[in-house]
Amino acid sequence: MRKKILIALVVILAILGVFAAVVAMQPADLRVTRSGTIPAPPGEVFAQVNDFHNWEAWSPWAKIDPAAKNTFEGPSSGVGAVFKWSGNSEVGEGSMTITESKPNERILIDLHFIKPFEGTDITEFTFKSEGDQTVVTWTMTGRKNFISKGICMFMDMDKMVGGKFDEGLANIKAVVEKGKK
Repeated sequence: MRKKILIALVVILAILGVFAAVVAMQPADLRVTRSGTIPAPPGEVFAQVNDFHNWEAWSPWAKIDPAAKNTFEGPSSGVGAVFKWSGNSEVGEGSMTITESKPNERILIDLHFIKPFEGTDITEFTFKSEGDQTVVTWTMTGRKNFISKGICMFMDMDKMVGGKFDEGLANIKAVVEKGKK
């Protein structure tokens, strides 16, 4: 009986060891990118992203938990603007800080998650004029730790986060178009 228990224990440890090795070999880089075209000049689109107060109207995460507690610090827009949130388990808790704001061209945001998992990513929005339209590209990059690598083996982060980016870009388009009426 002891021999069977010992063999079972060795097999379980071997399986866990192989799984840990496979997780450790997963890529550490995370990159999610989506683009959308909005029929408006870059300045109108840029204004929606550069001011965190505008995000409630278009951010897909704002709709997930309308009761989330949101606070703002620093300037109302541009470099130094800070947005902090604390919401349900789907939204979690964290903060965003605009670290670069080049009018009508690019916005960089430091994104810091506290819950459900600690993590830091960089979010970039670029705005490119194409005639009377603007191509907006929303990108998030970061590094995955061991736990994140394991989670990403079972969850497609590009599909999950990218889907929210697509939704957000469509929402920005709707907000900008509504403002033109």
